Amino acid sequence: MAEEKKSEVTTIKLSKETKERLDKLKVYKRESYEEILQKMLEILNTARTNPEAARAKLIGIDKARIR
Repeated sequence: MAEEKKSEVTTIKLSKETKERLDKLKVYKRESYEEILQKMLEILNTARTNPEAARAKLIGIDKARIR
């Protein structure tokens, strides 16, 4: 079993508007901001090399949010 890597945590300040926008991107109620931001960064990086794959990921997220 692989040992879990201990990561450092930091605090960032967000405007209330930005927090509300992030809240609207949650697929499930207890999804963390870390998870949301990781998904956003993955999609942005994918879009650089494969825009269609990034679009497919966005569509998948939208479908999951509807459920």
